[in-house]
Amino acid sequence: MAAQPEQAASSTDLEQIFREHHAMVFRAAYRVTGNAGDAEDVLQTVFLRMAKRETDADVIGNMSSFLHRAAVNAALDLVRSRQNIRNIPLDELEPVLAEPAHRNPERAHSSSEIRDWLRGALARLNPRIAEMFTLRFFEGKDNPEIARLLNTTPGTVAVTISRTRDRLQKEYEAYLGGVA
Repeated sequence: MAAQPEQAASSTDLEQIFREHHAMVFRAAYRVTGNAGDAEDVLQTVFLRMAKRETDADVIGNMSSFLHRAAVNAALDLVRSRQNIRNIPLDELEPVLAEPAHRNPERAHSSSEIRDWLRGALARLNPRIAEMFTLRFFEGKDNPEIARLLNTTPGTVAVTISRTRDRLQKEYEAYLGGVA
């Protein structure tokens, strides 16, 4: 009988956590997947995993950070599972991703193709590296904040992001060579 009140409290806690964080989890997943349906699947996955956590599991110190990381990782897992995508360069991606697609129909198609490529490229990265990249370029977080969220140093974040940009640039150039 003592297990029931503990379980009920856990269920109530999970409900409260969901109310407070579901929008942030959805947004993080959407930024990685680019699809509302996939983001909803990720949202469900993250909170189902929370519900299945062992009662004696480690206490989560920063719930927002934990759930954000869980969302990004689950979204990357989903994108990886659907991988059949070619490779694209980051310096070329940044202006396209920043420019509104409605300006030119041809540009909109190109922008969509580049976004699809980028999602695939991120899915091929090590999850921690992909998370750093996502936090920097999709979430707009600065290196010190990423370092704090991922329990590392700003220098490590800067080097990792720089190397990742270089790698993605080379992959994009290879992709363009194969497309032309």
